[in-house]
Amino acid sequence: MSTPSADAFDLVETTVADVRAAIADGRVTAETLLDRYLARIDAYDDDLNAILTLNDGARERARRLDARYEEEGFVGPLHGVPTLLKDNQDTHDMPTTAGSVALADSVPPRDAFVVERLRDAGAVVVGKANLQELSFGVDTISSLGGATRNAYDLDRRPSGSSGGTAAAVAANLATVGTGSDTCSSVRSPPAFNNLVGVRPTRGLVSRTGIVPLSETQDTAGPLARTVADAARLLDAMAGYDPEDPVTAAGADAVPDDGYVSHLDPDGLDGARIGVARQFFGLQGDSEDSPVTEADAAAVTDVVEAAIAEMEAAGATVLDPVDVVDVGLLKSARVLQYEFARDFDRYLARLGEAAPHGSLAEVYETGEIAPSIESRFEGAGILDVDADSLEENVGYLRRLRRRDRLAETVLARMVEDDLDALLYPPSTVPPVEIPEHQPFSEMNCELSAHTGLPAIVLPAGFTDDGLPVGVELLGRRFAEPRLLELGYGFERSSGHRRPPERFGELDDA
Repeated sequence: MSTPSADAFDLVETTVADVRAAIADGRVTAETLLDRYLARIDAYDDDLNAILTLNDGARERARRLDARYEEEGFVGPLHGVPTLLKDNQDTHDMPTTAGSVALADSVPPRDAFVVERLRDAGAVVVGKANLQELSFGVDTISSLGGATRNAYDLDRRPSGSSGGTAAAVAANLATVGTGSDTCSSVRSPPAFNNLVGVRPTRGLVSRTGIVPLSETQDTAGPLARTVADAARLLDAMAGYDPEDPVTAAGADAVPDDGYVSHLDPDGLDGARIGVARQFFGLQGDSEDSPVTEADAAAVTDVVEAAIAEMEAAGATVLDPVDVVDVGLLKSARVLQYEFARDFDRYLARLGEAAPHGSLAEVYETGEIAPSIESRFEGAGILDVDADSLEENVGYLRRLRRRDRLAETVLARMVEDDLDALLYPPSTVPPVEIPEHQPFSEMNCELSAHTGLPAIVLPAGFTDDGLPVGVELLGRRFAEPRLLELGYGFERSSGHRRPPERFGELDDA
């Protein structure tokens, strides 16, 4: 096999389709492509601090794919695509740490279901990305990896918990990546890093082998620089998993011709979008908050411009649409009930590979990052009796509220004939380090508490050059329509641009 020249393929902002075309016409191989991404990680990640672990087996994997390509052609739609995983998704060949020193040596016996599907599609796992430790928060700080920085301003937060993946993909340290979302984690990180993120409908993507935070809210999702790449990742990740029965609900929801078939450049033409104004503007009222009304206004201005662009592309906008009672929405939080129960079940599933027996033991090591440790204090997470949850009236009432919320949102969308509801995923831009990103300004609960799908798209930049995202929430299993809308907006607006700090390497 001939070796392609190093300058035959432009790496920055390359897409899955670009990789496939370059392999097909001999400009790159899986191995040479991997090497170039590894060179970028070596050059840039000291500044970004997004990568926790590199995969020692990645180069051999790429070589095997190259050999198979010579014999059989592409092994799948992600053949040779360098992919970064959030480090709460099990990998049999690397530690899965959730960013915690206490789990630093935890190597699961098998891949997470979504990781297995990505590898089956031909992906090359470059490594694992930093995250908010245990996924508990929205900063991306961990005892194992420290603090990840925003790709567009190294003095600011990337949001979280999937901030490592988002910052790395934004800086072109991998072609695509994965995150997981309990509340905001595949939505605010892409918003803060000028990316596309998709939170799938509950039941579309398996949770097996993902370090849990809240069983009724957790899901994995794609992070990418383009809507097309997010669709290709979702094609690979979605599917029925007999070990996660909730995926039976989505078994027939994946289009026979895949999500990529719904990439319509005129996807906004004739669409009906409702603006959920109740999620605009500053939501918190703490005097200690690091954000101001001016910060929220800066985000609102960008989102307003995005709404105008959608109208110009043919969408009918209903503004405003009153969606839900925000107090009811917040009263449906169940993480404090489920975290310890679900985490302990995950450890039990690891068997002898588990480094600890419970979340309480992990906490008691004293090795958790201080800002995450402080979130445990007063939350009562370790005081919940998991064995009595099925009889816990407070917990059961919150679950019932979720059913009511989903019914209310879907009814509003049907009555107004809406394809999607629109709002900012965060009401404010990324804050400066060492401040902590305020959770009160994350509009994550509408999707998380109803189980309805959402897509986040680059909406533009503030006057300070900080990325802003716009979120579209759809009906149950309406990912095809959301991708149509997203692709139409992407094509008509063109807001994605790479961060200046992480350009092409001189010797690439």
